[in-house]
Amino acid sequence: MFRLLRWLPLLLLLPSPGSPEPPGLAPLSAGAPPQAPDLLYADGLRAYAAGAWAPAVALLREALRSRAALGRARRDCGARCAAEPGAALPAMLPASPGPDSGPGAARSAWEPLLLRAALRRAECLTQCGARRLGPGGAARLRVGSALQDAFRRREPYNYLQRAYYQLKKLDLAAATAHTFFVANPTHLQMREDMAKYRRMSGVRPQSFRDLETPPYWQAAYDTGLELLGRQEAALALPWLEEALQESLAQVESCRAGCEGPEEQQKEEEEEGGTGSQGGLYEAIAGHWIGVVQCRQRCVEDTATRPGRSFPVPDFLPGQLRRLHEAHAQGNLSQAVENVLSVLLFYPEDEAARKALDQYQAQLGEPRPALGPREDIQRFVLRSLGEKRQLYYAVEHLGASFKDPDPWTPAAFIPEALREKLREDREKRPWDQEPPQPKPLTHWKDVLLLEGVTLTQDARQLNGSERAVLDGLLTPAECGVLLQLAKDAAEPGARSGYQGRRSPHTPHERFEGLTVLKAAQLARAGAVGSQGAQLLLEVSERVRSLTQAYFSPDRPLHLSFTHLVCRSAIEGEQAQRMDLSHPVHADNCVLDPDTGECWREPPAYTYRDYSGLLYLNDDFQGGDLFFTEPNALTVTAQVRPRCGRLVAFSSGVENPHGVWAVTRGRRCTLALWHTWAPEHREQEWTEAKELLQEPEKEEGEEMPSRDPAPEPPSPRLQRVQDKAGKPPRVREEL
Repeated sequence: MFRLLRWLPLLLLLPSPGSPEPPGLAPLSAGAPPQAPDLLYADGLRAYAAGAWAPAVALLREALRSRAALGRARRDCGARCAAEPGAALPAMLPASPGPDSGPGAARSAWEPLLLRAALRRAECLTQCGARRLGPGGAARLRVGSALQDAFRRREPYNYLQRAYYQLKKLDLAAATAHTFFVANPTHLQMREDMAKYRRMSGVRPQSFRDLETPPYWQAAYDTGLELLGRQEAALALPWLEEALQESLAQVESCRAGCEGPEEQQKEEEEEGGTGSQGGLYEAIAGHWIGVVQCRQRCVEDTATRPGRSFPVPDFLPGQLRRLHEAHAQGNLSQAVENVLSVLLFYPEDEAARKALDQYQAQLGEPRPALGPREDIQRFVLRSLGEKRQLYYAVEHLGASFKDPDPWTPAAFIPEALREKLREDREKRPWDQEPPQPKPLTHWKDVLLLEGVTLTQDARQLNGSERAVLDGLLTPAECGVLLQLAKDAAEPGARSGYQGRRSPHTPHERFEGLTVLKAAQLARAGAVGSQGAQLLLEVSERVRSLTQAYFSPDRPLHLSFTHLVCRSAIEGEQAQRMDLSHPVHADNCVLDPDTGECWREPPAYTYRDYSGLLYLNDDFQGGDLFFTEPNALTVTAQVRPRCGRLVAFSSGVENPHGVWAVTRGRRCTLALWHTWAPEHREQEWTEAKELLQEPEKEEGEEMPSRDPAPEPPSPRLQRVQDKAGKPPRVREEL
């Protein structure tokens, strides 16, 4: 009773049972100063553990609102105080005194100016913070780095989805599950939960929405790229320009948040910054270094999509390249401005210089007024000034700095650091494209080279952009991969895939293995290294063939690789009427009633081509079939066999499903490919590096199950791996 009384005020914040729930997670107490997010979150987890679902929802929602309000207040106050008249230092400090002047004269020249500006800024921030957060709000609402990481991983939504499920609010349960899943695409339990929500009658496709504010640039960027890929430059231009403007705005928002106490605390915890010991000036220098390091990471943070490990490569210069290419078909003056902006990042870029010469020749007469974009010029000059300060601190103060930008001029980097920086950049997969094979004159050259035969083309399969190829694997190679799947499914392997029921049918068991998990198991001695190595080699073989056949002029990247086995459950096959895998498209949400396919979440919209490489045929059922967009009219059917690849484009033109497996075990290597380098499979690179490392003793435990609440079960699992991060186990539905 007392426990319920404690949570009664929060229950009053919830809507009445008959009232509709507002879309998203609307503020619960708009206008009131935010409460401490860490205390709200802790109370929310306690309510969750006690099964008090309504108070848990109220507390967790208020924790999310408070953290968002705290961040907005600090960013707004930082921007407002920086823009106040007299807030900045004079553009030129007094010149250094002559040789006859003592050190006291030098200090007296600049110290009053610096301190006066700092005190004015501090006064402004304190007053603004008190108005927005209440008296003492900045100190009272300080959030530790561990809790910040939990919010960045969207962990509150993991608990909210279970609580909403228990409260019978399926629409919000699906929305919060999707919100968590966007940032945690490798979370095995949530992937299963999402599949369950999709099968529930009370959940609509519109329920799967992201309740967190997505990166503003993302939708415009993706739309612009898609239009540009369809050669519709005029339509792409507004989207590309909006993406760039929103990218710069988000970078500014990130920079404004770099002066908070959490960032400084995190820097000191990780690096023991130069301000951790010493006097006034050492402390000032240490704090300032931490702030500037944070600001330098803002482009990288902005360019990293939720749930991705790495940022979009060469984020801002890449957008400028696409803008000048699109403008080249219409407004040459704008094309010149954008290509000159690219040259601010890469002055020696041959392609940009060649494009500039071409544009100037087309313009005819010299245009001295044309220059780089002012917003990009300001960004580059400011960033270079900060880099100069940081490299000075690295060389003279013993600070550390990992430059996130590949375009930093070598002249800014101290000679002693250049070699190490070069080595570090070579290890970063997002700074440069992986080496691509030279394009062949015809896809048949690849087939002859690999010993592969084309069995059926798109015409024979009654469709478009689909093909069946045989001979990709020998019987011995199929045996090695089948053994790998079998060994990984053994209880002692601890792979997390011990024959769980399929997410698509209760009549089959489902086992799966990613390339990274295979490499980890091989290093641990749970499976043979030959199978893990072959898995990598075969996936690259499939990628090269798919690119040669469908996309010879545009590189394809592996997006996801998954070894999947489906096994019929004995005694549950009588009068079975369902499918092993329902009809679907791979990069859009298929609506069979209208024949439309919506390229939006929860579909993997970045997938462009799909591949299914079969390993065996000693089972009943399990044939792949293609349909019309109505999901009813079968247009083609393919029987699996060892070494047979079915490759096809991932869109509405190729809906497909799998007939029920009624006896035996069907194993397939499923692969998806993308044109977008930012969506290439980072786990593939990690697995390759892991298998190439010399053998050594591993004291590290295999990752355990995630702390993911499962809607149909009352269990609360809290087990995490040592690092406190979700295990890198992924299941493809």
